[in-house]
Amino acid sequence: MAGLDVALSPDNLGFCLAGVALGTLVGVLPGVSSLAAVAMLLPFTHALSPITALVLLAGVYYGSEYGGSIASILLNVPGTPASAVSCLDGHPMARAGRAREALILSAGASFCGAVVGIGMMLAMAAPLAGLAFMLGPAEYFAIMLFGLVCTAAVGRGHLAAGLAAMLAGVGLAMVGTDAQTGVARFTFGLAELRDGVPLVVLAMGLFGVSEVMLSMFAAIPAVRCPVGSSGGWPRISAWRGAAGPMLRGGALGGLFGALPGTGPTLASIAAYALERRLSDRPERFGQGAIAGLAAPEAANNAAAQTAFVPTLALGIPGSATMALILGAMSVHGVVPSPLLAVESPELFWGLMASFVIGNVLLLVLNVPLVGLWVRILRVPPERLYPFVLVLIGVSTFGARGSAFDVWIALGIGLLAYGLRRSGVQLAPVLIGFVLGPLVEENFRRALAISQGDFAIFVSSPIALAALGAVVVLLALAGYRSFRNAWLA
Repeated sequence: MAGLDVALSPDNLGFCLAGVALGTLVGVLPGVSSLAAVAMLLPFTHALSPITALVLLAGVYYGSEYGGSIASILLNVPGTPASAVSCLDGHPMARAGRAREALILSAGASFCGAVVGIGMMLAMAAPLAGLAFMLGPAEYFAIMLFGLVCTAAVGRGHLAAGLAAMLAGVGLAMVGTDAQTGVARFTFGLAELRDGVPLVVLAMGLFGVSEVMLSMFAAIPAVRCPVGSSGGWPRISAWRGAAGPMLRGGALGGLFGALPGTGPTLASIAAYALERRLSDRPERFGQGAIAGLAAPEAANNAAAQTAFVPTLALGIPGSATMALILGAMSVHGVVPSPLLAVESPELFWGLMASFVIGNVLLLVLNVPLVGLWVRILRVPPERLYPFVLVLIGVSTFGARGSAFDVWIALGIGLLAYGLRRSGVQLAPVLIGFVLGPLVEENFRRALAISQGDFAIFVSSPIALAALGAVVVLLALAGYRSFRNAWLA
């Protein structure tokens, strides 16, 4: 009830509505990710209170998962990576004249998945609070190191490329003056770098500039008008058939979202594969199966909610967008902790309540605004690029009022464009940038407590288990890379 009182205040309610509406728009537009939107909003949240800033950024994040299904269903163009699975059965339904049914089922499944994810988050609050008393600097170091390695080793691409990207992010985080010794590190004698590279500048270059360049130089097909945009509301039999996939997809997505390095995309793929395996008629999948649309939509929205669990409790972001939100928390002085619900109840429970309110708002907004989203989709992409670049420039300059930062963002963007064209994932760079200083800080604190004895990192069962998981994960990822190279 205290959380609802905070979330229903005029400021928080207004910014929640603005966040979910912007997130839906971002999800609908192909080529514009929630990551770029959150990055551009970061400078404007400095004047807001911590809870209002997090409500706004979180609304953009999970709102984009709603909006991504609209483009997938109407145009067969995924608005977000996680909504790509919705193209498989959502667009065939639209082509068969069942677009309205598909969109309403998608909205219902997204809301159901979000509710399941929020429920799982609340169930995890008490166990995480108990975990806090068992964690010290050595345990935090081991857990965050595991998060870094997860980012580099789990997912697409080669292990070496993922590790190199992650270490590049850690290296960029070390630029500036060391807080403990006062020594300038990696500044190359430039006074502008003594304060380090701001998170906003890095994010703008990595994902803003590179995304615009990637879209400009790639052959983007013209957006087609929706096919078969008529149709009625789903029948009771359709809802009955979608109920099981929604619940299973929500539960599966909630589990994937809470794991570092997975996220909504993997959750939606796993939910689709599970429903196809459980179905009595798997041949219908890909031809307009209701379960093939409901399960991944519920999964990716549940994962978007529970992705906040490792970020809020342990400071381990499960995705690049969550790394930005973690950066926003640090800017506002919010320290991730399993005891966050006890130490900052207004912030924690207010944020939880805003998730419920935001998903209700999304359910109300999603279907009536379909016509508006389709008209926006018809705008030629080249008309959007100058507007996006201006926003990037203003946001970058506004971080510290320095034109030097704009040049840094441009240079990082050019490098990121080359990496993306080469197939290298950029999420490890950003997560390494955010987690690198925390890993270094806890490493130093642990050694200070043990007076230089490295045995402290294996003296705790939790730290030993986390470090063992790091070794196992690196071994499995190395074996996978070696096998793929050998087979190729």
